[in-house]
Amino acid sequence: MSIDPISRRKFIKTTSAASVASLLVGAQNLHAGGASDKIRIGLIGLGGRGCGAGIIDCASADTNIELVAMGDLFPDHLEQARETIQRNMEKKDLPFKDIYKVSPDKMFSGFDAYKQVIACDVDLIILTTPPVFRPIHFKAAVEAGKHVFIEKPVAVDPIGVRDIIKTSELAKSKGLTVVAGTQMRRARHVMAAIEEIRGGALGDILSGQSTRMGGALSNWRQSEAIRQSGWSDMEWQLRRWLFTTWASGDFITEQHVHNLDLVDWVMGSHPIKVTGTGGRQHRTDSIYPNVWDHINVEYEYPNGARVTHMGAQIDGISNRNDIHIDGTDGRLFLSFAKASIEGKRPFKYTGPQPHPAIQEYKDTLDAIRSGNTINEGKRIAESTMTAILGRMSAYTGRSLSWDWAMNASKLDLTPKEWKFGNYPLAPVAIPGKTRIV
Repeated sequence: MSIDPISRRKFIKTTSAASVASLLVGAQNLHAGGASDKIRIGLIGLGGRGCGAGIIDCASADTNIELVAMGDLFPDHLEQARETIQRNMEKKDLPFKDIYKVSPDKMFSGFDAYKQVIACDVDLIILTTPPVFRPIHFKAAVEAGKHVFIEKPVAVDPIGVRDIIKTSELAKSKGLTVVAGTQMRRARHVMAAIEEIRGGALGDILSGQSTRMGGALSNWRQSEAIRQSGWSDMEWQLRRWLFTTWASGDFITEQHVHNLDLVDWVMGSHPIKVTGTGGRQHRTDSIYPNVWDHINVEYEYPNGARVTHMGAQIDGISNRNDIHIDGTDGRLFLSFAKASIEGKRPFKYTGPQPHPAIQEYKDTLDAIRSGNTINEGKRIAESTMTAILGRMSAYTGRSLSWDWAMNASKLDLTPKEWKFGNYPLAPVAIPGKTRIV
């Protein structure tokens, strides 16, 4: 059945029940036209993620898109973006000239760049900014009626997590698609292993271990590693955001959320209690403002099972990235590439492995076109909270409950005012001395 073309500024009638439901709740920017319709994209955050995996994975999923607006906090990042995107697309044999349609008047920089991108005629906003900005930018995009692909993690503190959940509910009421960048949720081997577990392959889960150990990321943004004389405190800390706790949430939140999201998925729940510790012995140079380099956390789940997470970013240590879960009937091994179960019902995944980071964008674009909305906001908020709670417990050296953190914690790492200037760096956390907030 062919579909008559219609302006993107009007509602699209479809036979999909989900689309009808979306229209009934008043979505203002649904793009549920035919498969020939191009989806217009606004990209916010032009670092390695935005100009690399972000728009490149999106184009790899479907070339029937147009990048029409983009923004970044820093003008120099904005100036470099076109060349970087073109180079990355050419490496993948993607049609750069057909996709890149950003005119000079649709390129924005500064703290308000996100507002200007969102105000453009776009269907989908891709958020690849430092995590501290995500609750703010997500809310603005949803209020404007835009679909959103939001990179993980989605917050750095409990206040931000609550905001994400609230905004996700607003997105649901508007019929907007929200897809999170936890790509391993779409890895075939992980999905197959979860199906086995839900079918009882492990029996009752008793305990587990999650491990992610690797290098210090000392080569990250080497051109900006040394602070320049003209950079204020705020600018320096945001240029080095990966190693600034208030901007990134520390490495357990910024990167190991992938691992902890999988643990929560296997366990079928978020944890109810956390106990952690850790510190900073290797990454003590000034290029690492105030994050840690190792952390160990024990998560307790509703069924009484405990799963430990051991994480480290230290040059020269062994590299490892896997999860082991033990149950009464079997043992799970899970990594970003493999899945197997030993026990009464042995299992080993040997099927196809489509790229999960590309699949998540395909799912996003398909949902927008069809009107069969996806909303992963609450789920990624809870996975982010699992990581944040681990950091909070480790930083303070105190056992903390999920309910307290979600409902009572007043920890808010977001600066009170967004402007370049003096902004003293918080001291490195010390367990037993850093206070609970």
